[in-house]
Amino acid sequence: MDEKNKFQSSKKLTKADGTIAYVWEGKLHNWEGPALIPEGDNRKREYHIHGIKYTEDGWKEARRNREGLPWYKTAMGQAGQNRN
Repeated sequence: MDEKNKFQSSKKLTKADGTIAYVWEGKLHNWEGPALIPEGDNRKREYHIHGIKYTEDGWKEARRNREGLPWYKTAMGQAGQNRN
């Protein structure tokens, strides 16, 4: 882990059957591609972010929106808290 990258990268694990899994903090996770790649059948790849399974299109959208503040830390997200 270097000073630029505060978080550890995902670990690549290869299972006995040839399946490749990318794991981060004990959960399937990969920003760069599918987190679970079964041996021989590319159609069954699974996309996960922090252990949450996504469709390929949903993963692409989440990846596109990964920079910036989460919705609950933005001005719009806090507006609902100040109403009462």
